[in-house]
Amino acid sequence: MPYLRQFLVLALFLGSFGECRNKHATRERRWTGAVDTQKHGTSLAKKPPDVTKSRRLKTEQLLKVDDHDFTMRPAFAGPAIPVGVDVQVESLDSISEVDMDFTMTLYLRHYWKDERLSFASTTNKSMTFDGRLVKKIWVPDVFFVHSKRSFIHDTTTENIMLRVFPDGHVLYSLRVTVTAACNMDFSRFPLDSQTCTLELESYAYTDEDLMLYWKSGDESLSIDDKISLSQFLIQKFHTTSRLAFYSSTGWYNRLYINFTLRRHIFFFLLQTYFPATLMVMLSWVSFWIDRRAVPARVSLGITTVLTMSTIITGVNASMPRVSYIKAVDIYLWVSFVFVFLSVLEYAAVNYLTTVQERRERKLRNRAAQEQSLPCTCGMSHTRTMMLDGTYSEADANSLAGYTEAPMVHEELVPEKQEHMVVHLSMSSESTATKKKGIRAFRIMQNTHAIDKYSRMIFPGAYIVFNLIYWSVYC
Repeated sequence: MPYLRQFLVLALFLGSFGECRNKHATRERRWTGAVDTQKHGTSLAKKPPDVTKSRRLKTEQLLKVDDHDFTMRPAFAGPAIPVGVDVQVESLDSISEVDMDFTMTLYLRHYWKDERLSFASTTNKSMTFDGRLVKKIWVPDVFFVHSKRSFIHDTTTENIMLRVFPDGHVLYSLRVTVTAACNMDFSRFPLDSQTCTLELESYAYTDEDLMLYWKSGDESLSIDDKISLSQFLIQKFHTTSRLAFYSSTGWYNRLYINFTLRRHIFFFLLQTYFPATLMVMLSWVSFWIDRRAVPARVSLGITTVLTMSTIITGVNASMPRVSYIKAVDIYLWVSFVFVFLSVLEYAAVNYLTTVQERRERKLRNRAAQEQSLPCTCGMSHTRTMMLDGTYSEADANSLAGYTEAPMVHEELVPEKQEHMVVHLSMSSESTATKKKGIRAFRIMQNTHAIDKYSRMIFPGAYIVFNLIYWSVYC
């Protein structure tokens, strides 16, 4: 009996434990959606493997990067490796006359063959990588000669592309902005044309190790049709190549991107030439102002001179300090000379006016003194002199050349005095000499004549200068 009771208790415990386990398994199937294949007597088809989770070879293992030494160029100790180059100009950002440089953004592409990067491919398709692989393989060390600043764009990542073909051909492309020097000649500024050059060259490899060339000749350079500049007209882009020699390292292949720019003249016509011409014409107004209006003519002359000085200073402030004369300097300084001469013209007029007035004052004073003498005025060029009776025979003989006036009646003359009235005829020769001297200085004494001639000489000379200037520089 005791054993039977223990056996029943153990059977009840095992039965309750098994029921609880079945309930827990059913709950798990309900949440996970699992199906008990043994109970239903059916089996599901086997799922295909997830290819995204399959283990693949690394790029380095596919290209066998770790199996080669890429610190050396392809075909080391052999012939020079040819590296083709082509350039696509994206934008020509700025041209600076003060710094004598230009800024350009371009796509620089290199083409070469490296058999160490060849790989097996059934589809013969290339593989494209970003800039991370560039640090592990050999690439040409091309740099920009005479560059001041340059950088590779890195938004949002470095703008570098590397494309490898199964046979080992490589395309290496990068987007660069470079600021390079440009030797400019301003002797014809602003009627000038400038030719700038961007030069590419290998830094370490001479022509015995690396042959740099344009991949498709002149077609290797392409530009965007929308490129435009505010002050220049882009006339021509072309490519050239030649060898460059350095005394310490040897000969190098150098590629040139040449482009010619012609300056737009309209901006400088409005800002420089027209104001200078108007100032010169304004200085001519003083020729029509009365010579006695000293404040008006002086202030007008000083204003035009100061304005011309301001224009010259403004033009030179935006230009490099070159040691030769520019075309705009010739025009501005000749205009300044015309303005300055108009001021000197009024100075001469004012001085001669003062001299003339002083001379006329002396003549009036002399005429007043002569009128105070005891003589009577007769006909023109004739004077009448009355002498009293006390004169000698020599005095009478000295008056022999003069005409004698009719004798005055005795009853009209006092008895105590005797008078002789003699007409003194002036010599016609002395009068002609005096008129000749006055005629010689007529222009210098007549200030109105100086202004009159200036009204014609100044405009005529300035028009002739403009005709010569524009025919030479245009």
